[in-house]
Amino acid sequence: MAIIGNIIKGVIQIKDSLTPESNPVENQKEVLKSLLDTAKHTAFGKHYNFETLLKQDNIQEAFSNTIPYFDYNKINKVWWHRLHNNEEDITWPGNPDYFALSSGTTGKTSKRIPVTKAMIDAIRNAGIQQVFALNAFDLPADFFEKEIMMLGSSTDLIEKEDHFEGEISGISASNIPFWFRGYYKPGEDISKIDDWDERVRKIAENAKNWDIGALSGIPSWLELMLKKVIAHHNLNNIHEIWPNLQVYTTGGVAFQPYEKSFNALLDHPITIIDTYLASEGFIAFQARPETTSMQLVTDNGIYFEFVPFKPEYILEDGSLTENAPSITLEDVQLDTDYVLIISTVSGAWRYIIGDTIMFTDIERAEIKITGRTKFFLNTVGSQLSVNKMNDAMMHLENTFGMKIPEFTICAKEFEDGFYHCWYLGTENTTQDTTKIAEAIDTFLKDANKNYAVARSKALKGLKVKLTSPDTFANWNARNKKKGGQVKMERVMNEEKFKTWEAFVKS
Repeated sequence: MAIIGNIIKGVIQIKDSLTPESNPVENQKEVLKSLLDTAKHTAFGKHYNFETLLKQDNIQEAFSNTIPYFDYNKINKVWWHRLHNNEEDITWPGNPDYFALSSGTTGKTSKRIPVTKAMIDAIRNAGIQQVFALNAFDLPADFFEKEIMMLGSSTDLIEKEDHFEGEISGISASNIPFWFRGYYKPGEDISKIDDWDERVRKIAENAKNWDIGALSGIPSWLELMLKKVIAHHNLNNIHEIWPNLQVYTTGGVAFQPYEKSFNALLDHPITIIDTYLASEGFIAFQARPETTSMQLVTDNGIYFEFVPFKPEYILEDGSLTENAPSITLEDVQLDTDYVLIISTVSGAWRYIIGDTIMFTDIERAEIKITGRTKFFLNTVGSQLSVNKMNDAMMHLENTFGMKIPEFTICAKEFEDGFYHCWYLGTENTTQDTTKIAEAIDTFLKDANKNYAVARSKALKGLKVKLTSPDTFANWNARNKKKGGQVKMERVMNEEKFKTWEAFVKS
């Protein structure tokens, strides 16, 4: 009998039953007041007169009318660069304990995003909220006695004069509470290995010593790790070595493109729980099994705003025009794409995180990530989001019996006009690419009226090439972006696509 597991599950059930219903709209009003009050004496707070904002009848409206939008380049150039010179009280009281390094999928150099102690606490609190939400998934008691494999970036952080630097998953893992360390795998020693291949080799060697009940990590790299473990022990599937594996908390990218290839590594289905942890904070998590949507964490150090995702508001680099209107959680609508704007306890203010989201349940504040502002393909008016690209890949998988965990696309100009050039990562490289191109084209015409209009005018057609999924991992490795939080860019400009094509040919 799982005595400890029953105790933990009982505590979770009691906590869930005693927790009052949350009001996301009111939560957000209180979070904004707290952020402004805490930062009112910082250089940023004085510059934008936070004390005056706090006295307004409608603080949310006054805030949005006073503070401009900031992307990373803008806020770093004007404000955060001063933190690197050891100045204090710039956009948040004191000086951050950590900087999260993030080059994302499009940046050539690492961003250095401040992570304060308040943010570490907020991430931990959101994680605890997610644990208590597991009550809704009705997991067996013995699940709560199993170990959790967290495949993130290295916890061997770079030590600077007065702070540490690393990817957010490594920062978070290095701050796990003491009571959780007995459950945490691969453990502190292996997690500190910086070389991803070496870390995965060690995981494979030690896999038989662990009783893993849950996995956590970005799908593409987690799949590669599971394949290494399976190959190392000559297994048919991962359940032969981890029979009690029941849960996978995914995040970083949409899971749908990886679902078919991921399930092929299992003996039987497991519970998939989506999370939304970015370098800038823990934004949302899946709180119930009836949906794949995630619930915004509205009461924990992040204030959200939403800009309608329309071409006239989006600049070429993914930032926003100055006149782009924002709305609060109170005014959002269902099934509408929004650019996500956040203000946080790390001193990010009206910060363009780069993601687009859509609300699926307003009362519960539940969302789905629909894409990236930089990955919005609008050449010749096609207005194609990553969300629609993912849907097209799932359609191909079902139609042709393929697994397509990776893909990238470029709108490329040829002599007779523009074509969408797709590279699909699949083991089924002998498929008829002409038929695949026709299937993508037909699906997108039906799913996106703007695409259909573009196809009748300047967008001449599609070109499809197939390559091994390993090509995408090797591309990331070549660019020194292997493992951890690394995600493949779904949309490339022509200059980068030229380099990509040369890499594939080589």
